[in-house]
Amino acid sequence: MVGTKAWVFFLVLEVTSVLGRQTMLTHSVRRVRPGKRIFSISAKPADPLKRSLRRDTERIWSSWSPWSKCSAACGYTGVQTRTRNCLAETVSLCREAIDEDRPCMDQAYTACDLDCPMGHVNADCDACVCQDFVLHGAVSLPGGAPASRATVYLMTKTPKPLTRTDSSGRFRVPGLCPDGKSILKITKTEFAPINITMPKTRLKSATVSAEFTRAACDLVCPMGHVNADCDACVCQDFVLHGAVSLPGGAPASEATVYLMTKTPKPLTRTDSRGRFQVPGLCPDGISILKITKTKFVPIKLTMPKTKLKSANVSAEFTRAESPYIVKNPKTKARRAGQTVALCCEATGKPSPDKYFWYHNNTLLDPSLYKHESNLVLRNLQRDQAGEYFCKAQSDSGAAKSDVCQLTVIAPDETPCNPIPESFLIRLPHDCFQNATNSFYYDVGRCPAKTCAGQHDNGIRCWDAVENCCGISRTEEREIQCNGYTLPIKVAIECSCQQCAETRSIVRGHVSAADNGEPMRFGHIYMGNNRVSMTGYKGTFTLHVPQDTERLVLTFVDRLQKFVNTTKVLPFNRKGSAVFHEIKMLRRKEPITLEAMETNIIPLGEVAGEDPVAELEIPSKSFYRQNGEPYTGKVKASVTFLDPRDISTAAATQSDLEFISDEGDTLPLRTYGMFSVDFTDEATSESLNVGKVKVHLDSNQVKMPEHVPMMKLWSLNPDTGLWEEEGDFQYESQRRNKREERTFLVGIMEIRGRRIFNVDVPESRRCFIKVRAYRSDRFLPSEQIQGVVVSVINLESGAGLSSNPRAWGRFKSVITGSNGACLLAFCDDQSPDAYSAYVLANLAGEELEAVESSPKFNPNAIGVPQPYLNKLRYRRTDHDDPRGKKTAFQISMAKPRPNSAEESNGPIYAFENRWACVAAPPSAAHFRFYQIVGDRYDYNTVPFNEDDPMSWIADYLSWWPKPMEFRACYIKVKIVGSVEVNLRSRNMGGTHRQTVGKLYGIRDVKSTPDRDEPNDSCVCLEFKCGGMLYDQNLVDRTLVKIIPQGSCLRATVNSMLHEYLVNNLPPAVNDDTSEYTMLAPLDPLGHNYGIYTVTDQDPRMAKEIALGRCFDGTSDGSSRIMKRNVGVALTFNNRSVGRQSAFQYIQSTPARSPATPSTIRGRMPSMRQQQASRGGQSQPQRMVSLRFPGVAQQPLNN
Repeated sequence: MVGTKAWVFFLVLEVTSVLGRQTMLTHSVRRVRPGKRIFSISAKPADPLKRSLRRDTERIWSSWSPWSKCSAACGYTGVQTRTRNCLAETVSLCREAIDEDRPCMDQAYTACDLDCPMGHVNADCDACVCQDFVLHGAVSLPGGAPASRATVYLMTKTPKPLTRTDSSGRFRVPGLCPDGKSILKITKTEFAPINITMPKTRLKSATVSAEFTRAACDLVCPMGHVNADCDACVCQDFVLHGAVSLPGGAPASEATVYLMTKTPKPLTRTDSRGRFQVPGLCPDGISILKITKTKFVPIKLTMPKTKLKSANVSAEFTRAESPYIVKNPKTKARRAGQTVALCCEATGKPSPDKYFWYHNNTLLDPSLYKHESNLVLRNLQRDQAGEYFCKAQSDSGAAKSDVCQLTVIAPDETPCNPIPESFLIRLPHDCFQNATNSFYYDVGRCPAKTCAGQHDNGIRCWDAVENCCGISRTEEREIQCNGYTLPIKVAIECSCQQCAETRSIVRGHVSAADNGEPMRFGHIYMGNNRVSMTGYKGTFTLHVPQDTERLVLTFVDRLQKFVNTTKVLPFNRKGSAVFHEIKMLRRKEPITLEAMETNIIPLGEVAGEDPVAELEIPSKSFYRQNGEPYTGKVKASVTFLDPRDISTAAATQSDLEFISDEGDTLPLRTYGMFSVDFTDEATSESLNVGKVKVHLDSNQVKMPEHVPMMKLWSLNPDTGLWEEEGDFQYESQRRNKREERTFLVGIMEIRGRRIFNVDVPESRRCFIKVRAYRSDRFLPSEQIQGVVVSVINLESGAGLSSNPRAWGRFKSVITGSNGACLLAFCDDQSPDAYSAYVLANLAGEELEAVESSPKFNPNAIGVPQPYLNKLRYRRTDHDDPRGKKTAFQISMAKPRPNSAEESNGPIYAFENRWACVAAPPSAAHFRFYQIVGDRYDYNTVPFNEDDPMSWIADYLSWWPKPMEFRACYIKVKIVGSVEVNLRSRNMGGTHRQTVGKLYGIRDVKSTPDRDEPNDSCVCLEFKCGGMLYDQNLVDRTLVKIIPQGSCLRATVNSMLHEYLVNNLPPAVNDDTSEYTMLAPLDPLGHNYGIYTVTDQDPRMAKEIALGRCFDGTSDGSSRIMKRNVGVALTFNNRSVGRQSAFQYIQSTPARSPATPSTIRGRMPSMRQQQASRGGQSQPQRMVSLRFPGVAQQPLNN
């Protein structure tokens, strides 16, 4: 072979002879690229209804045997052979090659002393070869039936397999010599081997025949005698009686009872009462019975041990549940030669008993890697890098884990790129940079990706120390602003270091979908464990357990006003808090039913429309929890979520996903879901229901292709996944209705689970790329992480994409460092078949979408023409300016594969998911942005509050402790008719490492009072006092509150003043146009005008503190500023009519940063110079933010 692209051809042999390969053989050719293992293409199984997951298991082959000796004589080219065995129990599945050949040349040999009376000696010197002779044979079982799949061996020093018998029990072996000496051995499981001596003849062929006899039986029976098959003991005078019930006590009819032998033997079935009778077994306490029923976990019973002539057993089925992944493999990085462990764990009923691992979508051979639920790779090589996932399998189905990425680098390779990538921060409004012609400065950053750091020799599922690429060296620079300089720490070098510790938090608000009524003091469950509770206003906070893979929460209303709701909530695995708005359906008022009568309950009450479906509960169908029939009055509440009502989409149960037979998580398109609650009217005992019919009006299914795929589903509240209950079948006109209508009917049972769905699996899927930004400048460096982006799939009315007939799915994801990809239904034939309604939420605040009317700017929307026109982008206020601006709607036109303008987003075909995930900011995408108002933050040590991993251990870090973010606000009142911009300048005050050095600045504009137009108020953040990052000494931050314009300090809160006087040293306050203080170390409160909140998420800490400051209380929250409550400082504003800097910035078009090469030497325009001055009224002075002289020394107590 020459070069890496050479091809090697292998012959896949159908019948194998080991006599130098000198046989009459048929063959097929396959070619294998060197260095890669390619599996043979096998024929499809004979039974097309078998699950493909079972095919994966049954098609697992054993590992190949070692190559045989070369068949050629010394110095000649011959053939080497290797074989393998099929492990499948089903013969029809074993159609791949069982042996392989390759050319060889034997370089050394020894003299052969075998003497052949006819023919010649083979290459192995252990048999004689007669090329023109063929032996035909026929083998039968006892009684004459053909013995298929029996193996024929040639008895040499080591028995050599020659061939197998076919389905008629026949075989054919060419090339042996009819010398009357050679011996053949024929074997088959459970039968005694047959030895045949080769006939002695001079003919060119001969025929032999033989019959198997059963092997001697070694089974010993402590009682009774052995049966004819030698696999069970028989006691003729014993009878076993049994009773089997379903969960809840109802009889389990039509269950199959097996005797567990080498091959399970069916004995009988249960009758309509769930009873069975088996005579002839022995009560030895050893034999095992297995009882099976569809959708339930098999029951295994050990025969009772007794000397009586009969015995009784009973058992209850447990509902089967598909496997569910609870531990996904983690993304890891290693150096070549190291060891890595990838771990997977799944639960289910029954528990998964088989695990399969895949590398780059190729199944790994279990015999080579010896894996179970955990995969250990030793002595790693570069070609083992890539994507890995596992598949867990049980009798109930299969489930695939998330994909993890394994990075393998060379031993001497740098684990991280040492050169930081570009990252722009916005500068203050009075700090315009002529060099870049913008208000932006590049501080650099290191992407927080997993890297190959130092690891011990322990093999763990989770590394003892997780390593990430982070900033290892910074450089302090000075930025020249208008009248002052700003210090800044710029990233210079990246390296592999320990990842910052983070914790994930989920917060939210639970309310009714119809009128927003909060669910007060409701319980929140994760599985069977109560993990949190809502407050009076319906809010909740939950710390996500570290090993959580999928956050499934069930919200339970103790007052029974709302339907219990199960939600799958996305959370930020890298840490920080995510806010979710939870909507719940109001419970339907209960009605009274007669258990002895047939009852019809309509599903769907949209005005002017027929019901979507009806529940038909036959008479005598209700059962108590112990299985006894119930005949009294039933209190029934059935609440239907109608997809024809768009306003109910947010109240969808779970995320409408199920696990397919292949183990993939796939979406559902709903035609309605309903919650049922049946109780005894007298005792309120929950009742079960037997066979319930669901009649679905086929006229409500507007997509004809959905009708044959329609199914009934029930919700598993532990996993948040939907599981199949049954199919729908066509039913003709019912109950003598006057109009001709066609119905689909499905049958289900209501036992345990109470939430059901009428759905179809939908395979037409695409991804929508969405990004969220801090402003309408849409800079990549201003993307926001942790934004909850939701998509509602809409089914359009005939030809009207803007007038949806119904919704089909609701799904939410959160944005990361590169935006988010939302799964939605799409169509490549009809662009208007589906449309999508997309909205975004950050901490309860709805973000704004880019407008579509009156201005329609593709550059602002983020999608170029002509694809944008095809998608029909419309913001929700497109036709009505009074409408909300916080969502947009598009037609889900699947991109054409050969269209260049549709290949770069924002819609991606499902198979191109990774292209969507990795798409750069320059690729097409849809946009949301935050209305931040007049607020600005600057940190000397840059930190992205959306990404806790970006925290840097530095004395000047605004947040000194990465898992404990403390936000501090001071409330300032402005008396005057003009809104004023205030700044807090925060510097080191008492710590020797930071004294006189800038931590950061905060700018914000005052909020006018609605009742008193001459007053305004502001809540201004400052850096809290306390320990710095080394947790050694405290620093009381030196805080200056500086109002813009002609403002004079009027009053200071008396309690705050007294506290600062009593906690020395005091700050100098000679300038009445500002206020200076050393930040208090105590949390104080609203009585002081200081608001302090500590939280594990910086954004949430600021949000809560800001809400309290607006409200003027220490425990409340408000979005309306209350000017006279909880104020710390009051300033009188003497300015009249001057435009503030923020007003100027808002009225001036935003400038994007330019590259230095394109703007070097350019002089700023007059407008830019005005912007850099920021509208300040006082004479300009060069003021350094580092205090000279005494101010730089620590202020001792």
